[in-house]
This record gives sequence, structure tokens and C-alpha cells, in this order.
Amino acid sequence: MGSGGLELPPGDEGHEGNSTDVPPGTVSLARPMDAGAIGPELDWDADAWHEVRTRAQRAGRAYIWLNLVEQRLRAVVAAVLRPIYEPVHGDDWVVAAAGPAGQEWVQRAVAVREVSRRKGYLLDPADDNVLSFLTLPQLRELMVQHWPCFEPYVDERRDVELALDELEVTRNVVSRNRALSEAVLGQAERASARLLEVLGAGGDVPSARRLPVDAVEDLVGDRYGDVVAVHSDRVRLLRQFPAEDIFGGARRLDAIGIGLNLLVQNFSGRRLVRLAESGCRVRLLFLNPASSAVKRRERELGIKRGELSRSVEMNILHMRRVRSRLRDPGAFEIQVYDETPRFTAYLVDGDGSDGIAVLQSYLRRARGMEAPVLVLRGGNRVVKSGDVDDSGLFPTYREEFEVAWADSRPVS
Repeated sequence: MGSGGLELPPGDEGHEGNSTDVPPGTVSLARPMDAGAIGPELDWDADAWHEVRTRAQRAGRAYIWLNLVEQRLRAVVAAVLRPIYEPVHGDDWVVAAAGPAGQEWVQRAVAVREVSRRKGYLLDPADDNVLSFLTLPQLRELMVQHWPCFEPYVDERRDVELALDELEVTRNVVSRNRALSEAVLGQAERASARLLEVLGAGGDVPSARRLPVDAVEDLVGDRYGDVVAVHSDRVRLLRQFPAEDIFGGARRLDAIGIGLNLLVQNFSGRRLVRLAESGCRVRLLFLNPASSAVKRRERELGIKRGELSRSVEMNILHMRRVRSRLRDPGAFEIQVYDETPRFTAYLVDGDGSDGIAVLQSYLRRARGMEAPVLVLRGGNRVVKSGDVDDSGLFPTYREEFEVAWADSRPVS
């Protein structure tokens, strides 16, 4: 008899009495399928794998934001409430702060902590406290219960609660491994950035005012030098990083290319005048429209002779008109060079730690509008050893610009 009280039929052929017929009252055991015999109904095609990877990527980004917010909120709660409760309650200050209303969830956190201790799950001694085992909603509850204690440090309670409400939707989706839509992910990233700023943990990178620091860049950006974004063409660049965000408020602007269309055609002359009058120093380096390099570029692109040179000349004339309207034309310099053009570069505030650069290489058969775009964040990174990491691309292109500028001649 089997363990369930039912007789099992013989399993091997050749045994006496073995038959393909199953006697009444017995249970038939299904034979294992051959290796590799998973049917097509269990297989994933390319679209299914793409969908799964997209879900994982979105969930990963959301998790990073949630992790940053939770760590910051935990630090703020500890900084505000520990000095109040710890002198009286010692290590049980979190239990005391939770009070009767939070007794159930705080006791659950205490129990989880003890289990983690026994099983060796606590790898960092800094996590050996009850506060580290509270979830985001529980940290929020502590803040709400003791809002008068937090009010001197946080301006708007409503902003905090609205941001946490938006994050709760994302937290539920991520914790249950469900699909996270792009809209909800974008909402969570905006809410997280806003909440971190309210809690005094805004981006400490000077250039964050122009190009906000992405959570993923902040954690793994050192893997890619100082490249913070890659776009397949200029249209996609401007969709996510408009010209106003690139050039607006700049104190220094250096640009080199053929016609500098990203600046000339996407940033109005009036805005350039206001920018220069506010103190921004501008250096624009165009390819000489009368040079043989322009003719070679026209042949590469397969366009009519003189078409590119006229376009560059029109851009130079437009910039000359802008310069003529300035009280200090010397702060707005225009020069031309005769060498083979290799790249377009817009270096914004490239002389400081808050610089941003937009770069495009010239491809043989693609116009500038169609070429891939790199966005760089200037300023040297400090690595774990304390040394300065200058392995980024920003200094390289800044040096290339200076060399080209020194070899060029001014436009009157």
C-alpha cells in the first residue's frame, strides 16, 4: 500500500503481471518527460523575453529610488526622534516612539530583527536596530505621529505625504513583482526626487540644476566615465533635454562644429542676447564655409554643391547679428577653422565642476540631426581611495576645443 492507502502499479516493464492497463483502485504515476521536451505552449518567444526584461529594468529603477528614499527617511526619523526618546528608553526608543498605535507593527519588526540576528542575516552592524526593520509606511507613520518634532526641518507636510502616497503605489507593484508601467515609473522617480529634496538630500552635484542626477547614474555612473546619457539622434536628445535646459542660465558656452545647428536653430537670438547680457561668455567655432572641407562634407552627404556652405554662412550671419546687439561684443566671439570636422561639441560651463557637454561625431552618410548623441557631466569624480578620477571624456573634448580655437581665425 502507498502512503495514501492506494496501491501503486509496477513501475518497470518485464515484471510479472506488468500491463499497460491500470487495475481498478490504483493510481497511475506519470512518467517524466524527456529532456528538452517542453512544449511550445511553455516557451517564450522574443517578444515575451523583451517584455520580461522591460519589466525587470523598470522594477530595478523603481527599487533604487525606493531604497534611496527609505534610507533617507530612516536617517531623518532617527536624527529627530532618537534624541527625544533614547535618553529615557535606551535601545527601545523606537518601540516607545511607536506608542500604543504602532505597537503591532513595531513588535513585528522586533521579532524579525531577532530572527535575522539568530540566522546571521545582519551583515552590517549598522542595521542591528529596530529602525532598520521598519518599512516605508511605518517610517511615514512615525513622522506623522510626531509631526510637531519634524515641522522645524520640513516645510510642507502635505508635500511629504503626497510624495509618499505616490510611492506607495510603486512599492506595492515592485514588492509583488507585477508589471510597472512607464507612467507609474516616471511618477515614482519624480516623487522620489521631490521627496529627497524636501528631506534635505537633493543632488549634491553642482550641475544637477541643469541636468538632474539620475538615481541609476548616481550608483553606477562610474562604470561609464562621465557619460550620463546616450541618444540615437538629436531629435530624441531634444525631446528629453530641451535646448533651454542645455543652454539656459549658462555662464560660459564653448561650441565647435560645422554649422552649430543645435544652438543656432533651437535657441532663439533673443535668448542668446539675454544670456550674453547676463554675463555668459560665448565662443562659437564654425567650419569655414569657403573651405575645401565643406565641399568634401557635401560630397559625403550627397547634397548639392554649395548647399552646406550656404547653411553654415547663414548661421554665422545670424550669430553676427546677435553679437551686434550686445553692449560688450567681446564677450561673444565667433571664429572659423579650415580643418576636417571631426565632431560637434557644446561645452556649457566647461571651466567648472558643473559643466555639461553635448557631443556628436560626424558620420560619413548621416546628417548631424541623425547622428548619435552623448551627454557628459563635467567635474572630476572622487573614487573610493580619495583620488580624483579624471578618466572621463569631458577634459579630452575641452582640450580639443582649445587647440582648435587657438588655430582658428576670428570673424569680423
